Amino acid sequence: MTQAILTDIEGVLCPATFVRQVLTPYSLQHLPDFLEAHREDPQVRRLLADVRAYAGSALDETALVERMRAWIEAEQQITPLKALQGLIWEAGYRRGDFQAPVEEDALQCLKSWRDRGILVYLFSTSSVHAQELCLAHSAAGDLRPLVARCFDTRMGGKRQTAAYKGIAAETGHPPAQILCLGDRVAELDAAAAAGMHTCCLRRPGDTRDHGGHPVAAAPQQAQAAAAGAAPH
Repeated sequence: MTQAILTDIEGVLCPATFVRQVLTPYSLQHLPDFLEAHREDPQVRRLLADVRAYAGSALDETALVERMRAWIEAEQQITPLKALQGLIWEAGYRRGDFQAPVEEDALQCLKSWRDRGILVYLFSTSSVHAQELCLAHSAAGDLRPLVARCFDTRMGGKRQTAAYKGIAAETGHPPAQILCLGDRVAELDAAAAAGMHTCCLRRPGDTRDHGGHPVAAAPQQAQAAAAGAAPH
């Protein structure tokens, strides 16, 4: 019996285009000015040191910023860089530069799952802080009360089975009682290898392969699809 849902913001709760067309360009545009304005902030200095260590070479400040911009454009999942992006997005949310759009069917599912006592957890390449900002500043209002907890790549990569085992341990739910809902097959494969049930979300027009996972066209169909399928 499903006791918990593990899903992502991008592609499930919010359209994937929000990240690609709004958040990513915003962080690219504002990264240099943000670093200049917050160069003495201890948190920013710590994250920059972690990014520099990841770069593995002696780069001056200008070269490091360009390297970071290249990583952002290439969608590299570098944890301290994601944390820096979250801080940039926070400023944008607070200024009212944008709100996070929410898929209406996903919003109704969040409310339904809450009412039925099913806990919802998020696992994203975005930092926990960025996820919480997205929930707090959604076009549908503050959605944080509908989500039990957010996880990011500090748990491990989204294609790593160990990350899903770690999340199950952190939440206290046996993996077999967790349904992982997402739109990326490699991530669902890792969740299934950890012992979770899975469902691949394929909205109308999305013809990507589902990798043998149960398929649903909308979040509210996920539990029924997963329950009616043979184990992956």
